[in-house]
Amino acid sequence: MATKLPSAPRVGMVSLGCPKALVDSERILTKLRANGYDMSPDYAGADVVLVNTCGFLDSAKEESLEAIGEAIAENGKVVVTGCMGKEADVIRARFPQVLAITGPQQYEEVVSAVLEAAPPVANPYLDLVPEQGLKLTPRHYSYLKISEGCNHRCSFCIIPSIRGDLASRRPDAILREAEKLVAAGTKELLVISQDTSAYGVDIRHQPREWKGQEVRAHMTDLARELGKLRTPEGQTPWVRLHYVYPYPHVDQVIPLMAEGLVLPYLDIPFQHASPKVLKAMKRPANEAKVLERLKNWRSTCPDIAIRSSFVVGFPGETEEDFQYLLDWLEEAQLDRVGAFRFEPVEGAAANDLPNPVPEDVKEDRYQRVMDLTARISAEKLAAKVGQTIEVLIDTVDEVPSLPAAGEGRERGHFDGHLDAPHPQHHHEIGATGRSKADAPEIDGEVHLRDAGGLKQGDIVRVRIEDSDEHDLFGVPA
Repeated sequence: MATKLPSAPRVGMVSLGCPKALVDSERILTKLRANGYDMSPDYAGADVVLVNTCGFLDSAKEESLEAIGEAIAENGKVVVTGCMGKEADVIRARFPQVLAITGPQQYEEVVSAVLEAAPPVANPYLDLVPEQGLKLTPRHYSYLKISEGCNHRCSFCIIPSIRGDLASRRPDAILREAEKLVAAGTKELLVISQDTSAYGVDIRHQPREWKGQEVRAHMTDLARELGKLRTPEGQTPWVRLHYVYPYPHVDQVIPLMAEGLVLPYLDIPFQHASPKVLKAMKRPANEAKVLERLKNWRSTCPDIAIRSSFVVGFPGETEEDFQYLLDWLEEAQLDRVGAFRFEPVEGAAANDLPNPVPEDVKEDRYQRVMDLTARISAEKLAAKVGQTIEVLIDTVDEVPSLPAAGEGRERGHFDGHLDAPHPQHHHEIGATGRSKADAPEIDGEVHLRDAGGLKQGDIVRVRIEDSDEHDLFGVPA
């Protein structure tokens, strides 16, 4: 008689916040899956629900509280983790029925809480986990966290108080994880941390052996080794660097981009340009030197794309400071820009600064920044029309539905394969992807027509036919 397997307990996950929190969620789910749990896509099918919270801004905290409330209303058995877990008293006051609350990176505590709330079923057939771990991102791209915490003490930020000082992972452990991800189908590795440029400072760049040679715990060495990985098809995976502070050694990474080992893309959190505002933010005020370095980077690697984010309405920001930022942005010609209105965060030193900016002024400045950067983006994207570029496919439209038998369907129309549309219908299928200049969810996209035959994770050459302020439009070359 065949063995009847018992049903495994099911866990639901609500993951809020930044990509670093998403990596935490993936690690938690990997540990739970290894303990015999299944994942539930909805509240109704879950035996317990995990809510991974964000506590960076007050608005994010409120979103986290709303998510907790929804999970309790829809399921009732809820475990809370993540950055807002540091404020357990606030969560308990509003939701006393929460089963457990843990802070960020407290994976074992989360797993223990789930084990108690919904005990696992011991069974060797259920206690399995993919070697590369469970992922919440699509299979073709993965976030690769190289460190936790931050040594900076920016006046508007509370991350060090939540996640602690910089704590770097061993380079061989990072490369081993990356190698497994690529072997499992990852085409793009997104390197993340609170401060990627500072990677290894806390462990004095201690080298570790990898593939018969020593590799330092240093951003440049790590980027070079990641660029040497190969997919099962023999392709070089895309390696994208996020949260890169413009330290001097960042200049050493640009030649790796020119060589094709690392994507020509840098995500740099400039935050502002006015020396006075940067000083109040407790950030380096070297905006003039940055402009010169941008020029040099583009000389070394003409295709490099620079993205950044800026805060408007910081306490004490005058119209003169803001105009300085606009002038700097005009000269810098950044490829991708995000802007945020300053928002006080409980525990941040900036809350005590004098001369807060009125909300209507913040909104006006925000709109002016977005208008300027949208124009710059539109001009830069328009210059790509007529070019042929590489695009990583994220989604492909479904095949158009077929008429039923006797309703005009031609015999042999699909050559007997219902999942393989005839080439003449490829023009009816669209796809969406990203160029090397576009990170998922935060940058633009490339929209394709005539995309039949493509699938998620393909890297294809695309001829660009049109553009707008944010996206490109083209056809497979």
